[in-house]
Amino acid sequence: MKIISPTQHGYLDYVTVILFLVAPTLIGLTGMAGTIAYALAGIHFAMTLVTDFPLGVAKLIPFPVHGWVERVVGPALVLLPFILGFEGPARGFYIVIGLVIILVGVLTDYDRTQ
Repeated sequence: MKIISPTQHGYLDYVTVILFLVAPTLIGLTGMAGTIAYALAGIHFAMTLVTDFPLGVAKLIPFPVHGWVERVVGPALVLLPFILGFEGPARGFYIVIGLVIILVGVLTDYDRTQ
């Protein structure tokens, strides 16, 4: 059941960017965990800006390709804290944000244009 439209997905992408930006301060991500969060904010923002969907600006990446990138990123974020040995809030943050990205991907209609 694909209940998230491309426009809604775009809003969720921008919210995700904000979450990556504020997580280090709000939940105390330090060191590598904080650096990765800031890097992912920039990467996610750039990808959103260049995706061909209603809230994209440059429209260079087809929306279905955007979806495939998120299908890789979501599970990678769930595994990240185990691979890098993150504990506490960092572990929880990356597992939860990865699961949210997976869920949004499952519920998004990547074939729609609006």
